[in-house]
Order: sequence, then structure tokens, then C-alpha cells
Amino acid sequence: MNFILIDTSVWVEYFRGSKSVNSDVVDGLIDNNQICINNLILSELLPYLKIKKEFKLIDILLTIRNIPIVIDWDEIINYQVINIKNGINNVGIPDLIILQNIVNNNISLLTIDKHFYLMKKFITFNLFKIN
Repeated sequence: MNFILIDTSVWVEYFRGSKSVNSDVVDGLIDNNQICINNLILSELLPYLKIKKEFKLIDILLTIRNIPIVIDWDEIINYQVINIKNGINNVGIPDLIILQNIVNNNISLLTIDKHFYLMKKFITFNLFKIN
């Protein structure tokens, strides 16, 4: 089974009930146990959830399959070189770490972050399409 890493951008909109994310698709992935998470995404989500005292939600997020992050800084630099050469500016290191995480683990990414759609033109990785 190919797992799908749900990016912070999707989680935030999903929790808000935003129409920019198809909640039925996310619900289906959750119900079918197809999703995964990593500590970088958790570190972006958990502080806000702790402040809002969303402890049940935190407990749920912590039960999701966690994909370990192993950072190869040379590869991160290479991704950024590819981006800059192709006019893709302002890609943060966290997005590059997420990219490396999905590439190295052969998993797909569900995101609404435009940087990933731009990078997909020049770097081979799996994006999960909602449509």
C-alpha cells in the first residue's frame, strides 16, 4: 500500500472545514488507514493544538503512522539548486525536508502548497491528486 503524507497545509484547512480541501477524500484516506505523518508536520501542528487545548485531536494525530525523517543535507541543497535554477524561489527548508521524506520513502504527498506543484515539474515525486 502506498501511504499518503498529509501536509500541514491540508491539515489546517481540513480542521477549519475549508472548502479548499475535500474533506470526504481526507476522511476516506483516514478511514482506509492510508495516511502517514512525520515529526516535522507534527511540530507545525501540535503547538497551536496545545494552545487551543485540542487534546483529543493531538492524541489522534499521534496515533498516525509516523515516517522517520533522515536528512541528507547535500540532497536538500541539490533540491534548492534545482528550484532556484528554475525560478522557484522562497521554498523553505521544511518543504524541502518533506520533499526528501516522501522521495526517500516512496510515499505520496497530499498538499495544497503551491511550491510542491512547481517543484513537481523538475523533481520526480508522487503527489496525491484529490480529483
